[in-house]
Amino acid sequence: MKACVTCLVLCLGLAGACRADAASPDETVYRASRAADGVQHVRIEGGAYFFKPRRVIVKSNVPVELTVSVGRSVIPHSLVIQAPEAGIVVDEDLSSEPKRIRFTPTAVGSYPFYCRNRLLFFESHREKGMEGVLDVVE
Repeated sequence: MKACVTCLVLCLGLAGACRADAASPDETVYRASRAADGVQHVRIEGGAYFFKPRRVIVKSNVPVELTVSVGRSVIPHSLVIQAPEAGIVVDEDLSSEPKRIRFTPTAVGSYPFYCRNRLLFFESHREKGMEGVLDVVE
């Protein structure tokens, strides 16, 4: 029982510490353009309950390469985009090492991206604000 209480106190302390120094979300919009290689390159950084940028605009039917990573963090994070109707299915664990994710969006629309992780007994990372929008335009 004592071990359970100690573990709970430790988890509460970690959750509080991470929330206290959480960076404020980047509200800027990133509009991708086609590079010389024909691909739209987008860099997304995750951290203590944020993604930046939070809104990304890409063109449909043009390949996209996301380069995603997280800063130093004790708590694991992920990136999820579930839009199979648009040719986008992403569910990746993130680390400090940048990860490249490629897809070609096939349908115009706004598709949420978010972190699926959650600490036991707490709100999900998405509920704490770790989410954004991928806008696919013509």
